[in-house]
Amino acid sequence: MFRLTVLGSGSAGNCALVETDRVRLLLDAGLSARQILSRLASLGLAPGDLDAVLLTHEHGDHAGGLEVLCRRWDIPIYTNSLTADALRHSGQLTEHRNWRLFQTGRDFAIEDLEVQNFSVPHDAADPVGFVLNHESGALGLLTDLGQVTKLAFERIRRVTTLFIETNHDGPLLQQDTKRPWSVKQRILSRHGHLSNDAAASAVGELREASDALERVVLGHLSRDCNRPDLAVAAVRARVGADLDIHCAAQAVVSPRFEIAGKEKEQGSGRKEQDFTVAEAAPVPQMDLF
Repeated sequence: MFRLTVLGSGSAGNCALVETDRVRLLLDAGLSARQILSRLASLGLAPGDLDAVLLTHEHGDHAGGLEVLCRRWDIPIYTNSLTADALRHSGQLTEHRNWRLFQTGRDFAIEDLEVQNFSVPHDAADPVGFVLNHESGALGLLTDLGQVTKLAFERIRRVTTLFIETNHDGPLLQQDTKRPWSVKQRILSRHGHLSNDAAASAVGELREASDALERVVLGHLSRDCNRPDLAVAAVRARVGADLDIHCAAQAVVSPRFEIAGKEKEQGSGRKEQDFTVAEAAPVPQMDLF
């Protein structure tokens, strides 16, 4: 078993659940702790069923639920040291001790998952994308980045399911009257967010480079500057009708997507028993600074 369920994704918060036979983890925790627990309960899960949180970066729409969630349940947080520092310096998680710090760009394992992480361009301390490799397939996570770099593209080249942000529609962002020009410039910059067209271009290039991709889940849509129909249409226009495309919602839990590959070794070119990466190690509180 290897499954992805998006608990919620959009301007107000982002959080997804990944499950295998041996582990359950959250990809980010940007919803409130109450919402995370409510949505887990709708899937028949309790907070004690979680083994870890895997964090892309420290912004509130990706980490806002961590403080309460980890105060009540001592859930390990997997992140890099700069992201942990940013959270703690902002006054969050100052008492949390259960950190699992990884080095950006260095693979590690969580039970039966091989976790690849890589730098992405975004205005955060040390933001990363992920590829989770399992014997069943490979899941890629690309969210909060201003452009899909060559490094990011190479890392996701063999994924079978890709979660990618389609943050904004270009014309809707330009027409928006709530955001000053400086904010629009930040969104459109290399360290901002992917537009529908930019995400569609990346997915199209990925399809041309590899036949592994079977499903795309679109997410992190702006509440004011995008719509699901626009995001799906942009990607569909680039890749055609034969790719499974879903759009994650802010207020509704997605289906439980089964992640599978055409070959057992599809994700990383290695079978599960060939994993040679090390576990990310616990780091004492004093070592975070």
